[in-house]
Amino acid sequence: MTVVKRAVLCLFLLVLSTSYVVLAQKSKSQLQKEKQQNLDKIKETEKILAQTSNQKKTSLGELSALSQRIRQQEALILSIQTEIELMNLDIGENNDILKALQMDLFRLKEEYGAMVFSAQKTSSGVSKLMFVFSASTFDQLAMRLKYMEQYSAARQEQAAAIKRVQEQLAEQVLVIEGKKEEKNTLLESELAERNNLEGLKKKQNTLILSLSKQEIKLRKDLDETRKAVVKLDKLINEIIKEEMERAAREAAARNRNKEAARNAEAISALSSTFEENKHKFPWPASGFISQKFGRQNHPVLRGIVLQNDGVNIQTAQGEKVKSIFSGEVRAVAFIPTLGSSVIINHGEYYTVYSGLKEVAVKKGQKVVSGQELGKVLVNSDGISELRFQIRKNTTALDPMDWLKE
Repeated sequence: MTVVKRAVLCLFLLVLSTSYVVLAQKSKSQLQKEKQQNLDKIKETEKILAQTSNQKKTSLGELSALSQRIRQQEALILSIQTEIELMNLDIGENNDILKALQMDLFRLKEEYGAMVFSAQKTSSGVSKLMFVFSASTFDQLAMRLKYMEQYSAARQEQAAAIKRVQEQLAEQVLVIEGKKEEKNTLLESELAERNNLEGLKKKQNTLILSLSKQEIKLRKDLDETRKAVVKLDKLINEIIKEEMERAAREAAARNRNKEAARNAEAISALSSTFEENKHKFPWPASGFISQKFGRQNHPVLRGIVLQNDGVNIQTAQGEKVKSIFSGEVRAVAFIPTLGSSVIINHGEYYTVYSGLKEVAVKKGQKVVSGQELGKVLVNSDGISELRFQIRKNTTALDPMDWLKE
């Protein structure tokens, strides 16, 4: 292999390894960020779980928090597995570079050996001086001197190249050993987290078994909650119906009344701005989704299907609830079992925050995004849970399609 070709090969290997490292570091950085976010969520859920179980052992809130904790544990294990897969690719890439360097070193040594052998054959027959001074002309003498210098420089360059590649090989071996140690650490971490997961699942099964023995109480609590939700839905629909009727009257008077026209334009503009923020809204409270939107089976009672026109967010005790968007408070109402509810109008859209205590706003008040509305109520079972809805007029929408992930 010529010096030029070897230089090209080394440059290619350098670019390849550098590009891979950049991509790998980016992926690794993303994985570590995701893992840290998951660990932060686990810490938050652990706090909620501890508060709920301390208030009352064996409750649906404890089961909900425990189920969320299991999902987070599974996500953590998956992120570790992905990191291990990335590490395997990294080690494989470094092994390929190591093999290429070993092959290059082997060829360099072969070429150097051939040069040394050739030099020895030359020196055993005719001395270097005789070779130089046996020239028939001065030009030939100069050419032979130049050849001897170039030949000597080539040997020195070859020896230096061998040394450089040997140093690169040694560095590459250290890199691979470091990667393997890092992988072993990840494997140990995965094993520990799997053991934690098994413990959580055993605890979940024990809790479900215990709750299943409380069927009479669970059915009674469910019946009370359903009645309260019916009252809340009736209140929401009445308020929205009044708003729609008012909007219709303003639309009819639009040509006669400039103020009504301006109000209609303001509602339309606010609605458009609300729609533009889809997938961008902040969460109304910190916590996790304990009950999703739509129909779903009861976590314990067989044959019972729950209908949710929003999402339930289980939180830490005393968690603040904040408005997700600017608007006007249309109602503040107290409903037994559910606690206080705040309904905010955003043009054609409405957000509903139920399960509050210490409400900090009043009807007719203008609010801005992020403004505190109150704090989440803690029920008799120690569950701190916000019921949150988004509606376009009377149509219930899935809040998870609107909130930030």
